[in-house]
Amino acid sequence: MKPIASLSLDLDNEWAYLKTRGDPAWVAMPSYLDCVIPRVLNMLARRHLRITFFVVGLDAAQEKNRSALAQLASAGHEIGNHSLRHEPWLHLYSEEELERELTESEAHIEAATGRRPDAFRGPGYSLSETTLRVLLRRGYRYDASTFPTFLGPLARAYYFMTAKLNAEERRKRAWLYGSLLEGFRPLRPYRWQLAEGTLLEIPVTTLPFFRVPIHVSYVLYLSGFSPLLARIYFETALRLCRLAGVEPSILLHPLDFLGAEDVPSLGFFPAMGLSAPRKLALVDHCLARMQTLFDVRSLGEHATAAGARDSLRVVNPRFQSANFTGGDR
Repeated sequence: MKPIASLSLDLDNEWAYLKTRGDPAWVAMPSYLDCVIPRVLNMLARRHLRITFFVVGLDAAQEKNRSALAQLASAGHEIGNHSLRHEPWLHLYSEEELERELTESEAHIEAATGRRPDAFRGPGYSLSETTLRVLLRRGYRYDASTFPTFLGPLARAYYFMTAKLNAEERRKRAWLYGSLLEGFRPLRPYRWQLAEGTLLEIPVTTLPFFRVPIHVSYVLYLSGFSPLLARIYFETALRLCRLAGVEPSILLHPLDFLGAEDVPSLGFFPAMGLSAPRKLALVDHCLARMQTLFDVRSLGEHATAAGARDSLRVVNPRFQSANFTGGDR
């Protein structure tokens, strides 16, 4: 039997990217969901794949997005919560703020899709012990916010170079994508040990041993330099996961399916110089290679399989006060 792997897609919208960058155009809530969701669903249907979509509550709250979002659940995909306002500084929220954030987001997502989410991924991989406590109290089955890589500071530096931020906005984003310590988090599923109980964590997989990203957006970025290198890199990453006994949880983003011709306002993002057809061809190749080497499922199915194991590591959520890094150091 093939080892299990999972696919998830963080359904970050155009406005959310503009907001994180500090672009005031975000307040008009521009959306590309009507464009990207059919593209994603068509590819997944051709490959007979069901995955997990992490939906932002404010998108689900808007009538103009309801039809597109309803298609996700109708096609049998798992629906997760990606916060209400997509602010990658959830680690700064108080417990009361987090409670409101999750409650409102859940209500909007359920109204749009018919599904109450019980899976969570923080925007920008933001996480705190408080978030974990609130998730556990609200009955979430698992969290998927950790991203074990050493490249967080480099990604943050690039982000600050391209963003338009005032001093307060820079303060909120001071630990965006985490510190070097993130690279020491476990790669395999584990349980957070909280005073109230335990919560399953499914990390976004990075390259075993080297801890560099292997999600599809990164592969597309590499393809801008060399399409052959990008394919070899992803193939090597998958085979290294098998060698290391890591069941990969691979992440997708909407911009993996969109070119700058589709969203001119986001032309500053890495890999947005590639056309949509070129991106779609590479994404399809990545999914094909995953299906060849693994039994590819939704993140929820991955969590069910992992949670049934007695050998899962238990990790104390030791978070730094000015950072959202934590875990087993």
